[in-house]
Amino acid sequence: MVQHSRALGSQGPRITRLGLGLWAAGGGGWAAGWGPQDDRESVAAIHRAIDLGINWVDTAAVYGHGHSEEVVALALAQLPASDRPYVFTKCGRIWDARDHMRDAQTIIDPASIRRECEASLSRLGVDVIDLYQIHEAPLRFSVPVEESWGAMLELRSEGKVRWCGVSNFAVPLLERCERVGHVDSLQPPFSLISREAASELLPWCAAHETGVIAYSPMHSGLLTGSFSADRVRSLPEDDWRRCSPDFVSPQLERNLAVVDALRPIAERRGVGLGALAIAWVLSFEAVTGAIVGARSAGQVDGWIEGSDLVLTDTELDEVAAALERTGAGSGPRRPADGGAGPER
Repeated sequence: MVQHSRALGSQGPRITRLGLGLWAAGGGGWAAGWGPQDDRESVAAIHRAIDLGINWVDTAAVYGHGHSEEVVALALAQLPASDRPYVFTKCGRIWDARDHMRDAQTIIDPASIRRECEASLSRLGVDVIDLYQIHEAPLRFSVPVEESWGAMLELRSEGKVRWCGVSNFAVPLLERCERVGHVDSLQPPFSLISREAASELLPWCAAHETGVIAYSPMHSGLLTGSFSADRVRSLPEDDWRRCSPDFVSPQLERNLAVVDALRPIAERRGVGLGALAIAWVLSFEAVTGAIVGARSAGQVDGWIEGSDLVLTDTELDEVAAALERTGAGSGPRRPADGGAGPER
């Protein structure tokens, strides 16, 4: 049961240390899908997460080309208003309706952002989106990012969204947005394998009182202890991980070596490897919460204990040593402050 929460930056809501990520709820048949997914299982995962105390879910318009948001609407419709979680979603990834396996384009023009917001409100079946985020920065901006961010703030002033954030933005873009209006949150990738956010992004967010909701703390399943080369080969053809460098030799072997090195720590604490990976992410002071995916209620049960697991200095040293020894990933190997993290 999730017991602890923190405020999302200086102006955002108080959220639980874990939120449910719904990328996989989009199902298969699109360029960045996770393969086939049963909507009933996705709804059950949402309800289980809420039963265990989680008070926010994170999705995006592009997940399943709108389908993940529709699944959220199904889950919300079965809940009393008092039990409904905060709903976080994203804009800026525009798909080709004629070719679902074609990569989506990143477009964050003000007019496009506004159209996407209206479409997401309709799919989600809500009157207001709690946290609206620009999904990522385009390779080429057709308008200055200040105009895009201004459009987000206009949606907030109109009452269509409550808080505004960004995902996958680097510090220079964060600075430009912050000069226009406060960035309530940043959503970066952050895990034992993908640690680069700890170098510049987390310090920037701490200095500007911007909340951080880290995604993929279990590195898309690699850190759960359930992966092997055979498991990768058995993934559905339309599962994006089949082509990800982290799931292909030689990086796969280095990543799996980290998992093996962490097993003794998890066994001593009596927790799963996924929970240990999540606890490491949450040990960084600037991290408000972590987004953890689940395709079933049982998967939620498998990592929920990571919410309140506090790693000791000795354990953080062991993790850092394992990362150095295996050579997996890049970036800081442990919190600079010793990992005590926020008051819990």
